[in-house]
Amino acid sequence: MSLVSDSALRRALARARDGKTLDVTEAAVLLHARDEHLDTLLEHASRIRDAGLAAVGREGVITYSRKVFIPLTRLCRDRCGYCTFATAPNKLPAPFLSPDEVLEIAAQGAAMGCKEALFTLGDRPEDRWHQAREWLDAHGYDDTLSYVRAMAIRVLEETGLLPHLNPGVLSWRDLQRLKPVAPSMGMMLETTSRRLFEEKGAAHYGSPDKDPAVRLRVLEDAGRSNVPFTTGILIGIGETIEDRAESIFAIRRVAREYGGVQEVIVQNFRAKPDTAMRGLPDADLQELAATIAVARLVLGPRVRLQAPPNLVDAEYELMIRAGIDDWGGVSPLTPDHVNPERPWPQIDDLAARTGEAGFRLRERLTIYPEYVLAGEPWLDPRLFAHVAALADPVTGLAREDAVLQGRPWQEPDGGFAASGRVDLHVEVDTTGRTNDRRDDFDNVYGDWEALRERLDPAARIAPPSADHLLAAPAPGAGAGAVQTGGHTPSEVRAALRRAEADPAGLSEAEAVALLSAEGGALDELARIADDLRAQAVGDEVTYVVNRNINFTNVCYTGCRFCAFAQRRTDADAYTLSLDQVADRAEEAWRAGATEVCMQGGIHPDLPGTAYFDLAKAVKARTPGMHVHAFSPMEVINGASRTNLSIEDWLHAAKEAGVDSLPGTAAEILDDDVRWVLTKGKLPTKEWIDVITTAHRVGIPTTSTMMYGHVDTHVHWVRHIKLIRRLQEESGGFSEFVLLPFVHTSSPIYLAGVARPGPTAQENRAVHALARILLHGAISNIQCSWVKLQDDLCHQVLQGGVNDLGGTLMEETISRMAGSENGSYKTISELRAMVEVTGRPVRQRTTEYGRPDGERLAASAASDGVCQSVRRVLPMA
Repeated sequence: MSLVSDSALRRALARARDGKTLDVTEAAVLLHARDEHLDTLLEHASRIRDAGLAAVGREGVITYSRKVFIPLTRLCRDRCGYCTFATAPNKLPAPFLSPDEVLEIAAQGAAMGCKEALFTLGDRPEDRWHQAREWLDAHGYDDTLSYVRAMAIRVLEETGLLPHLNPGVLSWRDLQRLKPVAPSMGMMLETTSRRLFEEKGAAHYGSPDKDPAVRLRVLEDAGRSNVPFTTGILIGIGETIEDRAESIFAIRRVAREYGGVQEVIVQNFRAKPDTAMRGLPDADLQELAATIAVARLVLGPRVRLQAPPNLVDAEYELMIRAGIDDWGGVSPLTPDHVNPERPWPQIDDLAARTGEAGFRLRERLTIYPEYVLAGEPWLDPRLFAHVAALADPVTGLAREDAVLQGRPWQEPDGGFAASGRVDLHVEVDTTGRTNDRRDDFDNVYGDWEALRERLDPAARIAPPSADHLLAAPAPGAGAGAVQTGGHTPSEVRAALRRAEADPAGLSEAEAVALLSAEGGALDELARIADDLRAQAVGDEVTYVVNRNINFTNVCYTGCRFCAFAQRRTDADAYTLSLDQVADRAEEAWRAGATEVCMQGGIHPDLPGTAYFDLAKAVKARTPGMHVHAFSPMEVINGASRTNLSIEDWLHAAKEAGVDSLPGTAAEILDDDVRWVLTKGKLPTKEWIDVITTAHRVGIPTTSTMMYGHVDTHVHWVRHIKLIRRLQEESGGFSEFVLLPFVHTSSPIYLAGVARPGPTAQENRAVHALARILLHGAISNIQCSWVKLQDDLCHQVLQGGVNDLGGTLMEETISRMAGSENGSYKTISELRAMVEVTGRPVRQRTTEYGRPDGERLAASAASDGVCQSVRRVLPMA
């Protein structure tokens, strides 16, 4: 360990004493504290811990969880140099515990008063060991996580224990599959040191799941998925002091941004025989105490901090002084399978040792009290009854008189009862929304300041003043282009020449230059795009007579741009019954519609078959209606709820009546932007997988881009080029729809993180550029009259656009965000919008064909909009 000067330590300690925010360098200095400096450090850490406990009403309380370990499999694809848990198939009676063995351990734990079933296992053993793959195949499981999910459900149903899952590295989609069966999950970060991962002979060399970047992504995805998550660091495995400090700060960043880190473990390395690192010394306990204290200073009072009590010898009081407020899981039945040589202390002895330090020991559940009391979105509704049976409703801690018994686990079988503000689709144009924001605005979306730090520097804006918010420009008008670095007139002229000669061959730099075109250059860009439009589809401007049916706005995904989503208890929340959805489809059919577009919030109470039920209800009432329904996010939700693969779910949706998918939920297909713009929405990779799978099974989709928020022009170009590449590979996109950001009631704008939408110049330029970059791949370019003012629609129609979308009949999503362009357009209004261009107008079907005579007559009679949604004109 390198030394630091006494004066440096004193300066860092003084900053800690005064509550100053420490940086990584200062934290590394404090990690060297020993003797009297360590005593001072522990004093500061204790003070912060005590303030955090007082804030949640648990003064003087140290918690623990009474648990049982279930080592589902000891096989692992990794080769960590310190691990004795992972082994080889020939050293085990079977690759996995059988269901009977799992339930026997769980039942014994329940009989001894345990409330947590900790599933421990190696990472994806089937990728390394053929024995694991063969066992899973023989027992009917696609992969290890499918078996984990099945066993978690059985433990819930047959014993009442609450599963805590530690299956290693998980993808975003894995988290969606497992969240409904476990109140909490975990994975140790261990360290952010890349050297330990990349250097031959180091602790994590040859272990693909120990890549620090991969493990940090798991922590972030858990936060995005609202999973209460346990993580931590492992000290003494060859990392430097600086590595240790950086690891603590990495956890802090994730905890601040998403709020999902329920607990941080600081664990000391203990050398074990028969491992590659058996010769390394154990981490010193003073070193452990210093690390705990620095973690407490950096992570603050709200994060729960733990040291495993079986690894601290007799130094219980030292660890409490260092700032822990939890001892972690302690089992009266099973050993610590990761550290089998270190037995658990008896719970009575742990309580006595805790009492000697001036604290009381209280039992908690695997999900921490703060998340129990918060409920949704942290706790899945399918687990409410299981947790409520064991939790004190006031404190969120474990009930001392709780009776362990199995309870059914099942998908919700209701949820389609009409509730809430079901007339919002018409009242949004009259009464409007109840409030401009939800009352959980300050915490539900994560830490706004942490989000600003994530922003691309070119997309950063100053937080708006109150006057700015009151005087914000109209949607589509914008208030200043995003900073792109600027392009010279000669660069723009050169890009224009290239666009005319080889539209699809434009480089990224040339395309970005065109987005800054102004004046005559912008007119020339529009001309080039309009010429290409004429070549591709002729002069007709098309529209479809359709109806949007947003069947619920209850959603806990946490998209920061969305003003539509509501909690079930919010004044503007609603859910339609299946009959109401079918009634609206039938009414639209009578008005001449050929399409319904159905999308809704990710409502946790809807049954797993909800999307199939919706499609069937519409088809049963209106067999000829084209069902254009369910975004990729909804597809992922449906597949997770039904435990089907994406492909199998899409086949089932097609059989239920889904004819095409909206390519929404795309926003910007760049995760650096997505993770600022949204909290829990699917990553780019998952969006692509859903879309390309839909195309492969014969379901066409649209494609979209929502722009002008926390993005830059480079992101727009890359997004459009990605859409082109996907079209060239699968050919399933019917159109590309440009969706300018509507800012007025958008949370991310109200928080001062996003700008107020694109400028008029940017709207003209990006519509034209989309036509140019997609030439020869996607023929139909659509503008959104909902989000653009009429004069901008006129302009983009003369700059590459050939389609106006639909009459919509009810448009609630953009109106809730503050769009002022109404929730429907009649055919007459759409024709008037096009009239100034001198181009012909044609009604189309979803597939851009021509409706039959009966549909045309019905739509002409209604002017494309059913009577029930029409605005009532005041009497003269």
